[in-house]
Amino acid sequence: MSKKIGDVILNVSNISLAFGGVKALTDISFDVREHEIRAIIGPNGAGKSSMLNCINGVYTPQHGSITFRGKTFNHMDSHDVATMGIARTFQNLALFKGMSVLDNLMSGRNLKIKSNIFLQALRIGPAEREEIMHREAVERIIDFLEIQAYRKTPVGQLPYGLQKRVDLGRALAMEPQVLLLDEPMAGMNVEEKQDMCRFVLDVNDEFGTTVVLIEHDMSVVMDISDRVVVLDYGKKIGDGTPDEVRNNPDVISAYLGTSH
Repeated sequence: MSKKIGDVILNVSNISLAFGGVKALTDISFDVREHEIRAIIGPNGAGKSSMLNCINGVYTPQHGSITFRGKTFNHMDSHDVATMGIARTFQNLALFKGMSVLDNLMSGRNLKIKSNIFLQALRIGPAEREEIMHREAVERIIDFLEIQAYRKTPVGQLPYGLQKRVDLGRALAMEPQVLLLDEPMAGMNVEEKQDMCRFVLDVNDEFGTTVVLIEHDMSVVMDISDRVVVLDYGKKIGDGTPDEVRNNPDVISAYLGTSH
């Protein structure tokens, strides 16, 4: 049974980004539909991470706009992005290495905590009830990602593949509508990649979360994506279904190095 892809939830329109005289992105446009897995691919230096950084407010593009759920922004503010329901994982893990898995995941609930810091410290009344609720949400994610055995382990002591899973879990703790994944399978062995593929598909299917991912492993991208946008040297050279992109001459030449 095929899943139902919804209307456009995120629209990137004519985004251009430069650092000094170096153009990172030139007039990039594409959209993301609700409930799809949308991949952004391209050779090294194509501008993929820069694109995600524009979407979640880390970079301010010189031109263009981003529309999320009907509201258009010339610049996305990182805090507002998170509040609106867009979560992000990073290529280089940004976890709290000395803290436990549980505490790392709890840090993903910060935006949802309503009690003030004084009540949180005393853990009384509403603050205690709220903490219990957030812990229950985090425990569900721990079960979902099958990391129950590492709940109290400092993240820095975990193997790399499990740290990537914790990074995904912290993003999920924000209960995002759109999940931005920056190379979630980089540096993993075959078994770890298979596990992460399964989790990404399950997040999309069971939680209904829209996923935008950057990934270098083409077999992974072609297997799990609904649509793929291809960047090369900061320009869009392809956009469509995995089959359409796979057979696109510009994409083939970019990956084989025949166009430059």
